Amino acid sequence: MAIRFYNTLTKTKEEFRPITPGKVTMYVCGPTVYNLIHIGNARPMIVFDTLRRYLTYKGYDVNYVSNFTDVDDKIIQRANEEGVTAAELSQRYIMETKKDMAAMNVLPATTHPLATQEIDGMIRLIKDLEEKGFAYNVNGTVYFRTRKDPSYGKLSHKNLDDLRSGFRDLKVTGEAEKEDPLDFVLWKPKKEGEPFWKSPWGDGRPGWHTECCVMSRKYLHATTIDIHAGGEDLIFPHHENEIAQVECSTGQEFAHYWLHNAFLNIDNVKMSKSLGNFKTVREVGEHYDLQVLRFFMLSAHYRRVLNFSADIMNSAKASLGRIRTAVSTLNDRIANAPADALTDAEREKLGVDKNGKRMDFTVTTDPETGAECIPQDMRQYRYEFEKAMDDDLNTADAETAIFNLVKFANVEVKPDSSRAFAEAVKKEITDLSGILGLIVDVKEENLDEEIEKKIAERNAARKAKDFARADAIRDELLAKGIVLKDTREGVRWERK
Repeated sequence: MAIRFYNTLTKTKEEFRPITPGKVTMYVCGPTVYNLIHIGNARPMIVFDTLRRYLTYKGYDVNYVSNFTDVDDKIIQRANEEGVTAAELSQRYIMETKKDMAAMNVLPATTHPLATQEIDGMIRLIKDLEEKGFAYNVNGTVYFRTRKDPSYGKLSHKNLDDLRSGFRDLKVTGEAEKEDPLDFVLWKPKKEGEPFWKSPWGDGRPGWHTECCVMSRKYLHATTIDIHAGGEDLIFPHHENEIAQVECSTGQEFAHYWLHNAFLNIDNVKMSKSLGNFKTVREVGEHYDLQVLRFFMLSAHYRRVLNFSADIMNSAKASLGRIRTAVSTLNDRIANAPADALTDAEREKLGVDKNGKRMDFTVTTDPETGAECIPQDMRQYRYEFEKAMDDDLNTADAETAIFNLVKFANVEVKPDSSRAFAEAVKKEITDLSGILGLIVDVKEENLDEEIEKKIAERNAARKAKDFARADAIRDELLAKGIVLKDTREGVRWERK
């Protein structure tokens, strides 16, 4: 099956064909590090980390670059408020961001470049644009001439006249010194108390839109890259302005595929600091395992607006819990299996031959209805999973495929099943979940001695048919955040 992506540039789903067969170059715009990351930042991190994992699973060698913007007006303002340098502030929040990324099981990028370490390359790009007539200097501020770029607006699908008439709504400032209101800053002169670098136009620092142009091409080792991705709020002006600079400088296409995730709402209202509904990843982590946040983020298609609420998060927690419970049950089956080897019936259910090797999986089409005819064994769930992921990274349907596999596990793996059968089913669940970055084989934490004694006391009370005492102990543990579940395999517990 071929992978297809919705390309913002063409507004169509296109088959993914990397520039170099077997290799993928991918750039994702990272956060501006002046505070703890919020859950809006988390969505592209999780979505495109999942895309990277899937491309790797499909056999591609992925060079994945995601930057940290470590010089910016917000960083400087926050640093001045705290009485520290911008470098000190940004380094602190880079470390905090990496902690949150690890907690969400977001893999480190191949490279995490810092804007402040690439200033020389940005100066070279701006000089090149100036020499080619695409940039002009006004008293130390260098602007890009949007009117000179005939393709400007191709990503946001607006022409210059439309953009100009609505530039105020699009938050594009129009200082009097500009030749055109849509011209944007490439280099800005220093102000008192701000970090600066020397340049042909005077001491100052680059504009935000120039940073990713340089970092993406340098660390992906290419003029044209395969995938450029980020939140849909970056389409205009950030990504539009990146395209303008790179393509006017090189004369070549910047990126073949532009992928953008949709916004995140809080209780059906757009997340905003001014509305007081702003949530950091760290705050969410105080109430939920951040694997629940990851599961939630992948439970809707990345191009759909996603709504965050306590009810939806609790539902995500329960859903992830179902997968983890199934894996825990499989661990018990493996530990207590009466036999090691697969039976003939189990091989048939797995779709493997006598050597345990997967047989060819052939999907045919009913000539009358056009419906797919899929072999009815465990291999069908991986097929469903890949079909969903190949269709523009449909992680919601991929999660559904995993739940169908969980149902298969709950029905087919019994106490008398072989160890090999239980292990094969468990591996399938953990492998597919792992492609989504979901950790579902959770080792039980050690309870403290007091709680262990309470559980043992409750078991003794039930054995003695003292159900009132057993219920009282259950309620006592519940008050401490320990939920007990009675199963055929014994008592299970989890934290609320």
